[in-house]
Amino acid sequence: MADLRVFVASLATETNTFSPIRIDRTAFEDSFYAPPGQHPETPTLCSAAFTAARKRARTESFTLIEGTATWAEPAGLVSRAAYEGLRDEILDQLAQALPVQVALFGLHGAMMAEGYDDCEGDLLVRARALVGPDAVIGVELDPHCHLTQAMIKASTVIVTFKEVPHSDFAERADDMVDLALRAARGEIRPVMSVLDCRSIANFMTSRSPGRELVDDMLAMEQRGDVLSLSVVHGFPAADMADVGTKILVITDGDRETGRRIAETLAERVLGFGTNRMPYMPGPAEAVTAALAAPRGPVILADRWDNPGGGVAGDSTFLLHALLDRPEARSALGALWDPVAVSFCAAAGVGARLEMRLGGKAAPSSGQPVDAEVEVTALTDDLVIPFQASLVSLGAAAAVRIGNLDLVLASKRAQTFHPQVFSAMGIDLMAKQVVVVKSASHFHTAFAPLAADIIYVNCGGPYPPDPTKIPYRKIRRPIAPLDIAEPVWMT
Repeated sequence: MADLRVFVASLATETNTFSPIRIDRTAFEDSFYAPPGQHPETPTLCSAAFTAARKRARTESFTLIEGTATWAEPAGLVSRAAYEGLRDEILDQLAQALPVQVALFGLHGAMMAEGYDDCEGDLLVRARALVGPDAVIGVELDPHCHLTQAMIKASTVIVTFKEVPHSDFAERADDMVDLALRAARGEIRPVMSVLDCRSIANFMTSRSPGRELVDDMLAMEQRGDVLSLSVVHGFPAADMADVGTKILVITDGDRETGRRIAETLAERVLGFGTNRMPYMPGPAEAVTAALAAPRGPVILADRWDNPGGGVAGDSTFLLHALLDRPEARSALGALWDPVAVSFCAAAGVGARLEMRLGGKAAPSSGQPVDAEVEVTALTDDLVIPFQASLVSLGAAAAVRIGNLDLVLASKRAQTFHPQVFSAMGIDLMAKQVVVVKSASHFHTAFAPLAADIIYVNCGGPYPPDPTKIPYRKIRRPIAPLDIAEPVWMT
């Protein structure tokens, strides 16, 4: 089939139903919105299908039709108008592109809107109705997704990132596009086997035992044992039926092998047990441990005030802990506080002013900090790398309180990269303690300079313990809420 017609689009966010922050269309347009033909050459976390498809189209004989690509920073529920408007925009583009033999989608998998608990499933079912039963639908998902029966039934191939932190989203897009094209050309017959572990079992792949699991999965793919392996970690901060961990195996027409491998991987993941996450001290304990280290900088990850988890990124628990140790040479960033940024911009670099910082979004953000600050740097747009992509934190300011340097941002985004600090004139190598607002995605860029990394439990707005989350919709039984056994989805 030398004249394949291939459509690609992306619609993504991650919905924390316990977050006080709501999303409308403006949130997508402010974060990332690229209408047809205007996607940049660099991928975003959930739109790497565009760059992967473009790369193949340059050397192969198929027609690529690009739809909209858009992403909103994780937060609470998406408004019905925003979701339906963006969904219908993409579906209209797909309808105009027909006939297509391949439809590619870069999604997150944990997007929820008013009236829609499974936005991705809804979109894919509607896309399937348009393209017909014989077209190939390829999907790339974040592993922190809710893999639903609707998504599986509507899709031909689904591939998730393997790495947590997500350092491989571009490579997995290449995998997904390759499988979709091969399926459309009749070279393979993808069969998806999905085992629901009936457990909320998140883990990191930057450390053991997750590291060894991902290495083994990659080796199995390279040997040709399977076409693709994905571990869906799930996103616990969402009240919906399909929360939880799942194993997805794609084989070439061999369901029996797929099921056998899925069972083996599920056994390994569930075997990680309660030790799958590192011990996380509280703020004061973490700061004390960092100051006792023989050298710095020690990175403290404010894991539960991570904007990538849908919360504000304005909690002050670690900020107070650092100010309680005024002798510490420290830095913290990026704290979401657009009001403070605007005050700093009006005052100018070098100004000293009394300010109230952080603690604005909700009571769970903690008490604000009242302090006299010195404005040390300003920028109209703080842009930082995240793997192969670029992320904007918007207008930003750096302020100093004694030995503490603090970066304030007007847009919510994780502290993916040391440039959050270095672009504002802050030398991290001169610091003993550096606090980053991120759960795990900081790791790739910060690990090379860190003397140590400590994950900190500040409590706060993101619910860290699944057993204490007030679920109403989750399907039971599921561990650790119940004793449960894995069940097959396909």
